[in-house]
Amino acid sequence: MRPGYSPSLSVRLRRVERVGEHPVPAGPLSVRWLAHEAEPLRAGAVGRVRVALENAGSARWESRPRDGIYVGYHWLDERGNPIVWDGLRTALPGDSLAPGERVELDLAVRGALPPGRYRLALDPVDEGRFWFAELGGTALELEVDVEERIERRLAIRVPERDSETERALAALEEPLVPAEEAEAVAYLAPGCLPAPDWSRRVLDAHASGYAFVGGSVEPLGGVIARRSLSAQLAPWAPGSGRMPHFPHPLLCPSVVREVEPTWAPDVAGLPALEPPADRLYGEPWLYDGRIALRARPRSGRRRG
Repeated sequence: MRPGYSPSLSVRLRRVERVGEHPVPAGPLSVRWLAHEAEPLRAGAVGRVRVALENAGSARWESRPRDGIYVGYHWLDERGNPIVWDGLRTALPGDSLAPGERVELDLAVRGALPPGRYRLALDPVDEGRFWFAELGGTALELEVDVEERIERRLAIRVPERDSETERALAALEEPLVPAEEAEAVAYLAPGCLPAPDWSRRVLDAHASGYAFVGGSVEPLGGVIARRSLSAQLAPWAPGSGRMPHFPHPLLCPSVVREVEPTWAPDVAGLPALEPPADRLYGEPWLYDGRIALRARPRSGRRRG
């Protein structure tokens, strides 16, 4: 038995639920689930599910850098249809587990989007080959209520506010809060004028699970200035809805407090957020053209 495993599970698993009898096939790769405990999970955020399990097969499990055995998961709807098939992977402690050994694992689990009731199916995977359940094993399915990612408290960061900006902010459907009370912060440039529903749409997106949120930008100014800026800002032109695979940076983005943004060079003087390098396992992000700003872009400005 691996050191650190408690047969009673009473110390580490505070809200322990033991797993009842379930099929454990004979063969080299087989798992026996013993117990589990889940903290509340929030849409789009990485949380923790702790499990106790046994290598019930005849082969040693080994987690290697690009292959081997990991514990992963699927998100299923209430009918068992997959919502997310390839969840995050968790390596074995010490990178191996011998036949008959038992272990407790803290699994990294990103909450499903949007909030709601789901089934979380935990299953070891032989990376690049098959899931254990595909060999006749039993995935450990848990009924989970996924909560909203954040409470609805949004602040902005902008170097300067003129009277027109103040009027636009005062007209927002959901009022802003001081930075120290916020759960998300939007980065605006001087002269940015959000539409009245801007704060509501930003908070809707964050609550549904997105860490990074951005939308369309309509340039302001004279005819010549607008013509020039419209060319620069063409990908962010108003008129579209949600674009899940938007290939450009998010302009004047809003970011939840718990994550660190990666900034791209400013676009027409507007703060720009770099697209995620890992779109499969990275933080969820959203471009929605209905999240609308009007702006007089300036060059050479950076976020404070």
